[in-house]
Amino acid sequence: MPWIGIGRSKYQDWVTRFGKVNEHNAWVPRDHWLTDDEIARICNFARSHHDEGYRRMTFMMLDADVVACSPSSVYRVLKKAGLLAGQTPNVTKKGAGFVQPLKPHQEWHVDISYLNIAGTFYFLCSVLDGYGRFIVHWEIRENMGEGVVETILQRANELYPNERHASSATMARSSSPRISRSSFASWA
Repeated sequence: MPWIGIGRSKYQDWVTRFGKVNEHNAWVPRDHWLTDDEIARICNFARSHHDEGYRRMTFMMLDADVVACSPSSVYRVLKKAGLLAGQTPNVTKKGAGFVQPLKPHQEWHVDISYLNIAGTFYFLCSVLDGYGRFIVHWEIRENMGEGVVETILQRANELYPNERHASSATMARSSSPRISRSSFASWA
């Protein structure tokens, strides 16, 4: 083919493509594609059934003889139309942080820790102010129980009788002591 100025491979491509529609790398409509009417029906069905997911909606449309298509096609149509409802987020307060008290003696916390003093373990019970982490009262005991914690809270109340904070009964119920099992170095 040198006399027309094209190579043999180009000529062979032309011979192979002879009689075919020139597609120019564009999408050619296929018989199984959704028509504009079907897309409109999917969107209308989605608007009237907004509380359903796209998979369930696909089979509901199939049962109601609206449109017969795959769930992925319904997803694609709804996403393009902006009708796809995302997952409802679970509203939690996780990561929001603890709401700090706004003034001293508004909230007290009980902390119980182990102490290793000369090889003997004791309990350190501290009553802490939630505002400034001030130690309101503390005691070291050989045994620790609910009654002992209530006694220590009562002594802290006696030290600060005019302060307004949660009652010792409420604190004993709502802020149950958290035991941090940290052992300090032996004290001589």
